[in-house]
Amino acid sequence: MRQEPFATTSIAFPVDMSDPYPHLVADVGGTHARFAIVESPGRRPIRVQAFRCAEFTGIDDAIRAYLRREGLAMPRHGAIGIATPVTGDDIAMTNGRWRFAVPALRAALGLERLVVVNDFTALALGLLSLAADERFQLGGEAPPEDAAIALIGAGTGLGVSGLVRCGEGVAAIAGEGGHVTLAAGSARESAIIDRLARRFGHVSAERALSGPGLSAMHDAIRELAGQSPSPLPPEVISARALAGECPHCIETVDTFCELLGSFAADVALTLGARGGVYVGGGIVPRLGEHFLRSGFRRRFETKGRFSGYLAKIPVFVLQAPHAALAGAAHALVHPLFAGRESRAEPPPGG
Repeated sequence: MRQEPFATTSIAFPVDMSDPYPHLVADVGGTHARFAIVESPGRRPIRVQAFRCAEFTGIDDAIRAYLRREGLAMPRHGAIGIATPVTGDDIAMTNGRWRFAVPALRAALGLERLVVVNDFTALALGLLSLAADERFQLGGEAPPEDAAIALIGAGTGLGVSGLVRCGEGVAAIAGEGGHVTLAAGSARESAIIDRLARRFGHVSAERALSGPGLSAMHDAIRELAGQSPSPLPPEVISARALAGECPHCIETVDTFCELLGSFAADVALTLGARGGVYVGGGIVPRLGEHFLRSGFRRRFETKGRFSGYLAKIPVFVLQAPHAALAGAAHALVHPLFAGRESRAEPPPGG
């Protein structure tokens, strides 16, 4: 598949060379939290470790466990990308039980600076340092360099972000696009969504296009076949679909791919993302060739009068598991987040 140079790799942020390194960076999702160290300006995160969130009472305990495992002292500066809206100092995860106040966490860890952003805002910033072999292209043309970029990703939840030009740099979008209302593209999808609505009320895109969404759609498809729900974890549904073992699992995964194509096109049209749509999260990369053969791209381009517009937009599937950690490192030096950081108060007379 064709690979083009990423259009924004030449963009640099101002870096304070007196800024003490290393930096601690974190990517916190609904299921796993990943931690790493950035040793110096412009370097990629190293010493990456993943922990299950459910095994810790709070993020501070997980951070300390990471540093103990790596034999490291607490850095002075840190940044966290976390899967929840970040609208102030009080953080409560959408699909998890961790809660904290940013200034209190900074003080508890003894950090001088702490920046907290949405996890998909961090992932969007991570696209700035993406290598050519960390993505593959699905359809479309070479993207123009000055166009907006969209980012979506299905995992424990459904994340949405993007990059837009801002003066001579870029700004990363912090939004909650995964919670828009899910639209059907066929009578069959309408029937599935109706079953989900009976269960959940409002059917957001995330209700179907996520790990829990795969399980919920599988139940809905079984119910439409006159069978009782059969609770299966998303990884089992995906595995059975890829092995061709279960018709309900196959339909679930195929429906997921097609609905995701329509959703990705909606995001592309909303942002004017002629620079491409990047697909991250844990589900799509695991589907591999099945995703490439699915109806995703066909549905991406099925938008009536704007089908031709979308046909030119490339979709890039991310193969960069630590891009959000690199993005968290960018957040520490990105001027957009300078006002969001928590800093230690200087000592009296200092």
